[in-house]
Amino acid sequence: MSATAWAQFALLIAVLLATAPLLGRYMAKVYGYGEGVRAPGDRFFLPVEKLVYRICRIDPEKEQHWTRYALSLLAFSAVGFLALYALLRAQGALPLNPLGLPGLDPNVAFNVAVSFMTNTNWQAYGGESTMSHLSQMSGLTVQNFVSAAAGMGVMAALIRGLARRGARTVGNFWVDLTRGVLRVLLPLSLLVSFVLVSQGVIQNFNGHTPAATLEGGAQAIPGGPAASQVAIKQLGTNGGGFFDMNSAHPFENATVLSNFVQTWAILVIPFALAFAFGHMVRDRRQGWAVFGIMFTVWAAFSLIVMGAEGAGNPRLEAMGVDQSVTAEQSGGYMEGKETRFGPAASGLWAASTTGTSNGSVNAMHDSLTPLGGGATMLHMMFGELSPGGVGVGLNGLLVMTVLTVFIAGLMIGRTPEYLGKKITSTEITLVMLYVLAMPVVLLGFAAATAVNSAALASLGNQGPHGLSEILYGYASTANNNGSAFAGLDSSTWWYTVTMGIAMLVGRFLLIIPVLALAGSLARKRPVPATVGTLPTHTPLFAGLTVTVVVIVAGLTFLPALSLGPLAEHFTL
Repeated sequence: MSATAWAQFALLIAVLLATAPLLGRYMAKVYGYGEGVRAPGDRFFLPVEKLVYRICRIDPEKEQHWTRYALSLLAFSAVGFLALYALLRAQGALPLNPLGLPGLDPNVAFNVAVSFMTNTNWQAYGGESTMSHLSQMSGLTVQNFVSAAAGMGVMAALIRGLARRGARTVGNFWVDLTRGVLRVLLPLSLLVSFVLVSQGVIQNFNGHTPAATLEGGAQAIPGGPAASQVAIKQLGTNGGGFFDMNSAHPFENATVLSNFVQTWAILVIPFALAFAFGHMVRDRRQGWAVFGIMFTVWAAFSLIVMGAEGAGNPRLEAMGVDQSVTAEQSGGYMEGKETRFGPAASGLWAASTTGTSNGSVNAMHDSLTPLGGGATMLHMMFGELSPGGVGVGLNGLLVMTVLTVFIAGLMIGRTPEYLGKKITSTEITLVMLYVLAMPVVLLGFAAATAVNSAALASLGNQGPHGLSEILYGYASTANNNGSAFAGLDSSTWWYTVTMGIAMLVGRFLLIIPVLALAGSLARKRPVPATVGTLPTHTPLFAGLTVTVVVIVAGLTFLPALSLGPLAEHFTL
């Protein structure tokens, strides 16, 4: 990699290390109600919260058993899905539609409603050519806020389960949802929006503005409230773009600074939640251990993708194409990338967006090198826990931590414990349900697609890369990511329906076991640590957890990856 690439990477790490711990401490206080912690900003936020509680008839003092918490989340998600589906279908008859766009097809509306409700933001449509301003603002952007806040609420419930002793409740979903939106996502989104607008990201209610090109042709320049949606799409690890080209579009991501800010926004809350975890369990060493695991895996994948794209394509090199870094060019493999960013910033974004459940792109992932594209795919297949989506990433890592504790206990012949709670067959059953749900739907639908002639007609490429397009599509939807190898036409009924199902499984068949695990752990009383207790805050345990994650993902997905990106790499 070039010196500039190393400088970008180092600066991002420095800014994250300066901001994530502070934000994590703040969020621990936001979600630490009921534990004698006074939330910051009560003078400003509390009156607004109380108004919301009064209108919605919520008793903020009444906590919920994990089953009621789960039912509340499911009911809220179902209402959100139905409201968004109805809005999209009726779009043509509603206001704030300057282009007169019609309502969406039923299959596409179903896919989009499921996608944004589950925080996936898979886009089986062209943004500015399909969605009215009302649909973007009142439909998609609203879901960006509440789906992210719901994920953070589940995270808070799991941490409470680990921290509490002999308790029957894990918090209140409606309070967690309200606080997540009002105290975390809205303030940060306002801040990021102002920065993006200052960099040229558009924010208006215009339709298309006609313009004459230098060649004498005509061009329609799109408008709309983009900056406000871009801010929350990154901070909430949503990823759905206002424009079809997502963050590769200059109206969404205009400059190197806006690109840096958006990359930071993708990562800061997931990393901050590791520190929030340490504060909420009253052991900051645990937070640093979790952060260390997240950071190590994310940094490794970032360097792999940045290195693969910066090294260029050997076939082009054999043809005499200069891919070196010079004063006139950024070097590396530039197919599908924006010249204002280059391969390093594009590779860093690609690794970050697939390590979280974000899915936004500033380059076309279908044009990545086989190793770069394969690495982004594997990063999702890890379960997006490095650092993962807002809330759900920490959930996934804590689930893998419990599995690691169980495996370590088997190795030394001792009943496993985590944070003083004994891990029994009940918890491991829930862990295995969590671990198996995503691979079953990912590999199952990918296999069915590979033998479906009608589905194969949607591929933009044949051979190993065609299989990679299929694997990437279901890895993205089953992990609620939303990015794509865009050569795959996913607008057909087969993909809209199967990927919609994959998104539902990837969201709710993971969230429900996590809440059940929270309820089971909350009821337990901690046992005192002894000389035989496995410390879970050490580099040794962090390394063991990373090893378990790699082994689980490797054994599950290596055969499929061998037929896709690895086979393609060896043909270069």
